Amino acid sequence: MSGKETLEDYVAKKKAGIKSILEAYREWARGDIELRDPHPPRSFLEVVVRLDYSLWFWTVISVEAVTLLLVAVSSTSPILTPARYLFGSLFVLFLPGYSLIRALYQSRELSPIEELALSIGLSLAIVPLVGLVLNYTPFGIRLAPVLTSLAILTTALSLLGLYRKYSEIVEVVYES
Repeated sequence: MSGKETLEDYVAKKKAGIKSILEAYREWARGDIELRDPHPPRSFLEVVVRLDYSLWFWTVISVEAVTLLLVAVSSTSPILTPARYLFGSLFVLFLPGYSLIRALYQSRELSPIEELALSIGLSLAIVPLVGLVLNYTPFGIRLAPVLTSLAILTTALSLLGLYRKYSEIVEVVYES
């Protein structure tokens, strides 16, 4: 694939159809071709707004918001308790580690299964540390301080991960 050739042109040269698209995907996954955005974001705010770069971030924020809402409402509406358990499990066992993975690793460094395993493992390491820190504060280990601190930590790590993505984009754009 030449430097100015688009993915659509590349696939059209091969043949039309799903087979050529799958072949192009396999070449990209092996690292044989490199895909670049023809109009990369120019600012961090643009990275936040464009869902092709920040969909994972908004998903994390949405799951956090739904979890906090379910915890607040499920005491008055018991029918929401199963949803609270589901979202609470994601909130505690996956999101802190996932946001840390996004902050630490560049894109395409880990396979999806490695990312999933590390997210769960790191969450299992981070959450007790948050509890330990809360134990030595006046707030103690109660529902509200744990929810608040995990939400703040996850959001901060997600923002850091998003900024890392922006830095990676800037690096690639100025590299070429």
